Amino acid sequence: MKVKFKIWRQKAGAPTGAFEIYDVDVAEEMSFLEAIDVINEKIIREHEKHPEGPIAFDHDCREGICGMCSMVIDGVPHGPRQGTTTCQLHMREFTRRGFRDGDTITVEPFRAKAFPVLRDLVVDRRSFDVIQQAGGFVSVGTGAAPDANAIPIGKADADLAFDYAACIGCGACVAACPNASAMLFVSAKVAHLALLPQGQVERSERVLRMVSTMDEQGFGGCTNHGECEAVCPKEISTDSIVMLNRELMRASIQSR
Repeated sequence: MKVKFKIWRQKAGAPTGAFEIYDVDVAEEMSFLEAIDVINEKIIREHEKHPEGPIAFDHDCREGICGMCSMVIDGVPHGPRQGTTTCQLHMREFTRRGFRDGDTITVEPFRAKAFPVLRDLVVDRRSFDVIQQAGGFVSVGTGAAPDANAIPIGKADADLAFDYAACIGCGACVAACPNASAMLFVSAKVAHLALLPQGQVERSERVLRMVSTMDEQGFGGCTNHGECEAVCPKEISTDSIVMLNRELMRASIQSR
């Protein structure tokens, strides 16, 4: 399939950038990141035509686990396929949706004040690390893996905690939100520990510190647009935000 890729290029340290168009032939069986690899190989071969050099983009596992592939594809974080990361997206998904030879796919980085662009499609998401570190660690001695069965946990709570723990911190929720809110990320991190007995000791302190740090990092507030849930590759529900608000209210009352 013949594809025009309209890709955001921005030099390291530059305040802004611009889109560049690349014409390439790719196979439908390729993953989206493999298609970007093909473009980079072409740029390297034709380096005289492309003094800007290869496209910089984040990737690691390419298995939908690490959450590094922070791209907005045709206006949607991680692309058109629901419940997948960019690295799990394949070019055949575009043909399924009516893509024709010569059509254009637009690729740009996540856009948020708290996610400054480092270069091209790479954004700095250390603000997520700062929020998570503000939550601290679980001080309860949980033991080795076999010891997990020693603490009885209701199946409903265990299943829900597991669902929230599936958050990979990719930042798609922030990129999709009109307010650039990190509430889905923070709520997933708070909720999964609040549901487990091992997370009870720091329960109140954790939510107060994480929400305060989220605000300090420059994320916006939640106004219930629901865009975060729609693009989350792990399909985490906004019910976690309801739980976060409840936890925050509880902790605020206790702190008084």
